[in-house]
Amino acid sequence: QVQLVESGGGLVQAGGSLRLSCAASGGTFSRYVMGWFRQAPGEEREFVAAISWSGGITAYADSVKGRFTISRDNGKNTVYLQMNNLKPEDRGVYYCAGRKGNIVARARNEYDYWGQGTQVTVSS
Repeated sequence: QVQLVESGGGLVQAGGSLRLSCAASGGTFSRYVMGWFRQAPGEEREFVAAISWSGGITAYADSVKGRFTISRDNGKNTVYLQMNNLKPEDRGVYYCAGRKGNIVARARNEYDYWGQGTQVTVSS
């Protein structure tokens, strides 16, 4: 059973940066596509970014393109989300997710495993 544990969330001022981490255990990390999703209060969970096995293919939501960067270290079984120039609308609980296969998917139901989430708050 794959387990995902996120860390790195917190409170930051608009324009600031945060780096989220997601540590995986219990599976073959290098064979999972990894993604980040977020959910603001009262809203649906939405796609943020995803990365292929090798890291050679990435995908981003239009709202974060150019500000966020997803990366992975297969030797450490960890995926990262570097978030720069944060905006108040980036607030929410950020979830790490993993899926079998090598399709860099954007839909929630394409992912098999989920972490518990880490809170990101951006003050204006």
